[in-house]
Amino acid sequence: MTEQFDMFSEQPSRDRVRPRGHSRYAKSQPISEDAMVDYLLETGRYRVLQKLVPRPIAPSARPEFPLRGIILDTETTGLSARKDEIIEIGLVAFTFDAAGNIGDVTGIYGGLRQPSGCIPPEITKLTGITDDMVAGQVIDIDAVQALVEPADLIIAHNAGFDRPFCEAFSPLFSGKAWACSNSEIDWSARGYEGTKLGYLVGQAGYFHDGHRAIDDCFALLEVLARDVSGTASTAFAELYEASQTSRVRIFAENSPFDLKDNLKSRGYRWSDGTDGRPKAWWIEVGEDALDEELRYLRSEIYRHPDADPPVRHLTAFDRFRA
Repeated sequence: MTEQFDMFSEQPSRDRVRPRGHSRYAKSQPISEDAMVDYLLETGRYRVLQKLVPRPIAPSARPEFPLRGIILDTETTGLSARKDEIIEIGLVAFTFDAAGNIGDVTGIYGGLRQPSGCIPPEITKLTGITDDMVAGQVIDIDAVQALVEPADLIIAHNAGFDRPFCEAFSPLFSGKAWACSNSEIDWSARGYEGTKLGYLVGQAGYFHDGHRAIDDCFALLEVLARDVSGTASTAFAELYEASQTSRVRIFAENSPFDLKDNLKSRGYRWSDGTDGRPKAWWIEVGEDALDEELRYLRSEIYRHPDADPPVRHLTAFDRFRA
């Protein structure tokens, strides 16, 4: 009987030395990708990641998904929207319904832009974008407008970063509702160990070419649309619901300096006043948590029952601005 090689056998080979020119693979039958993946997963010793394939643009959007969303990502010359500039923007437009079900991809745009100065070396290292790549490049504002203008919601994985840059770049992005897929989804409750896009993509079972804007947009779309056993809805449905609620930003103005660590450990962040906000520690909470947070400040920080720190009520149209 002719011996057939089993590439997955856990038994050690009894014939480790073969005559030259004799391949142990020569007589093997072809094995399908699905069979190989199934075997590796069943051993419990491997995780298999699938290359993420971008969704195609639908020739026509299905009417049962009447709302329009944009997933957006930018690459910039630095961290400050006041002095740094966008060098790449990626947009994926899609449809969805009021229950948070994603429909069709309706358009994409990715464009490079030459900044006023040279791209810092650390940005090139991070993004792979060089001065030669952006030389003479201009973002097609008409193409951006065609996607952004009809959008009901713009989503970025760090909206607090992307929104100020986009609004500094064009007034198209002002007056739009924004959502942050990093901060407005409880990823840990969905079984994820981190919130960085690379972690989310990997744990969702995919890999992709990261740090280019349009690739990251498609990757985020798949993570948001993914059904996870044990959860009542997709991550996008959770995000859309969060975008429909009002939140409150509380500024602990004139709080005692020696209690700053208490505020920091509770989740407060420092604003130095240069972005138009009060110079103070601040936190953002849901409307239902406002009274409890004010009680905390009055009893633990100000230690005065009549303390009245400033508050701002925010919707998705206001959140994540500079």
